[in-house]
Amino acid sequence: MMNEIRLAQASKLTSPNPISLICTERPDGGTNLAAVSWWTYLSYKPEMIGYAMSQKSYSGEQVRATGKVVLVVPGEALAQQTMKCGSTTGRSIDKAAEFGIDLMKLDHTDIRVPVHSRLAIVCRLKEYHGVGDHNFYICEVENVYANESENALFAWNGYAGLRPVNP
Repeated sequence: MMNEIRLAQASKLTSPNPISLICTERPDGGTNLAAVSWWTYLSYKPEMIGYAMSQKSYSGEQVRATGKVVLVVPGEALAQQTMKCGSTTGRSIDKAAEFGIDLMKLDHTDIRVPVHSRLAIVCRLKEYHGVGDHNFYICEVENVYANESENALFAWNGYAGLRPVNP
């Protein structure tokens, strides 16, 4: 027998879920970090990804203003900081400085990313569409970087906690 539930409750039943950080350029040249719970590969020729985030998101504003974004799969060392990035706005604070996230430079972008990252996908915004209370961003991939020694984080029990998947 199946019981009717809300869509938000379904995330607990599909755990673990991926968690990522959207890195955007702040007006002062710094990096803003925002947690997103969903992104996907859209095309390999040309290379494109898509992700969704709240229409109220400061990071969304920055992506639309600059056309630039880096999607990062955070490493295990960033579990607590990633949760904090998902529950605060970068509109009034520098999250990297506030939460002690060390950043590094990548080739081909001015947007710095967390040192403890498993994957970084440097993108240019192609288009975005409103979908309910979120915007869906379609991005052209410019460069991809990986550090396979970092363990990727996943959300468990919905988004109650973050930890890697043990193989």
